[in-house]
Amino acid sequence: MNTNDRMTQESEKDTHLSQLASVGQIAAGIAHEVRNPLTAVKGFLQLLQQDGRNEYIDIAQSELENALTTLSNLLQVSKPDLQDEESQTIYLAVELESILNLFQDKLYNITVNTDFNYTNVSIIGKKNQFKKAFFNLIKNAIESMHGKGILSIIHDVKGNDVIVTIKDTGVGIPKDKIQLLGTPFFTTKEQGTGMGLTQVFSVIYQQGGNITVDSQENQGTMFTIKIPKQQQVKQRGVKTLKLHYEERLTMKDFFFENRYEFEERLLLEAINVKDKIEEIHKIGNINLLENAHKLVLFVVEEREHELISFAKQEGMAWAKYSLTLAFKLEWIQAIRRTLWDFLYNFDLLSKTEADRKAFYTLEKQINENIDQFLTYFFISYSNYKDELLAAQRKMVDDLSVPIIPINREICILPLIGTIDLMRLSTIQEKVLSQIEHHHIQSLIIDLSGVTPMEHDASNQFIKIIEGISMMGCKTILTGLRADIVKSLIQIGVGFNPLAEFKGTLQQALNDVIYDSQLNK
Repeated sequence: MNTNDRMTQESEKDTHLSQLASVGQIAAGIAHEVRNPLTAVKGFLQLLQQDGRNEYIDIAQSELENALTTLSNLLQVSKPDLQDEESQTIYLAVELESILNLFQDKLYNITVNTDFNYTNVSIIGKKNQFKKAFFNLIKNAIESMHGKGILSIIHDVKGNDVIVTIKDTGVGIPKDKIQLLGTPFFTTKEQGTGMGLTQVFSVIYQQGGNITVDSQENQGTMFTIKIPKQQQVKQRGVKTLKLHYEERLTMKDFFFENRYEFEERLLLEAINVKDKIEEIHKIGNINLLENAHKLVLFVVEEREHELISFAKQEGMAWAKYSLTLAFKLEWIQAIRRTLWDFLYNFDLLSKTEADRKAFYTLEKQINENIDQFLTYFFISYSNYKDELLAAQRKMVDDLSVPIIPINREICILPLIGTIDLMRLSTIQEKVLSQIEHHHIQSLIIDLSGVTPMEHDASNQFIKIIEGISMMGCKTILTGLRADIVKSLIQIGVGFNPLAEFKGTLQQALNDVIYDSQLNK
């Protein structure tokens, strides 16, 4: 890049930053003036709702929630450093892998291609702000493809820059709109505020980076982010926090005294889960913050049995509502990191530095209890999923062998689609079992919807007919097309006297019911 191009790029960036700063000042004023009365209105609506259900109140509450969310986003634009996060060493390739895991439930028909080079090269910045920025970019890319396409993410190093490229094959952006990206309230989505990209541009620019966008309608969009690589290694460590402490406070009391600060720190550590808290609560009635306090209490007080029971309950809930495991893992690891910070600060404030053994014992206990929670959570999650899969498999098996009773002695088995050895095994198990338990005298097997069987399947099908005959049940085959008959003839084994044949299902029903009535 020549000097003129670099100067132009820097000038554009400064202009964009100036615009964002101006918007931020306006946004802060609007948000503070409007949010308080909106919150009061929401409270009164909730009180009114307790007196009886009313669809208009529900709509009003929903719209108020949207307004409050927009105002919160405006405040974040106006004060991007509101959370006072410290800069630290960041390995972007690691963070990108972690963020991708959060979208596993949305990638069924999307191909993800990653090309991560120089993964040991780091940058300096505010990790959680970067994670949120890349989360928004990947989220936008996935949503632009409407569930089907290719998402490509490249991590590379050129000169003094770490370069991340995020490319999708989505709907694209009109050329005349690209310059407006990152402006609050500009969005190409039907339901959007544009705040996500505003946060992206703000973070990248404030961290000394640069972002460019290339897009073509109906072909896709590519974001290229350049961030200066770290020149010196910065040590990671625990953080000194402003927490309340009184003499002789226990660890449990220390957490209760600083409950609000714990939540703030936890939400900072789990920045991407923060935006999912309300959604998870709506889907599975799971209160992540309340459960975090409960887990901390069980860990600190070493209430092992209650911790295990709680882990099983959580595992079952996350499996039942098919919640994304990556969010749970990030949340639990954020709780662990926050616990470490609080443990360090408790030790610092209580001035017990001399008793190293007690300190390290407590640290080991915290880690072991968190690990135990995760172990039982995953066991419970896996068991519930296994039981669910088994139930679904049984339902599929039942649907693939739909035995329909006509009366106590006559049943129909209509077969559709491919009949392979695996399905024949299911048919054999269910048919013979039903004949035994319900004393079926006549079983009409309709083959009008079946595709031609392979040689091995045809042999197995004849053996099933033999088994049915051995149990004293008469088999009547209907709907045999010429191609099915040919495949059965090739086996060289006749059905008589094992089965009767009727042209159609209706004909078979008429004859069997007529014979049954005559016998009575």
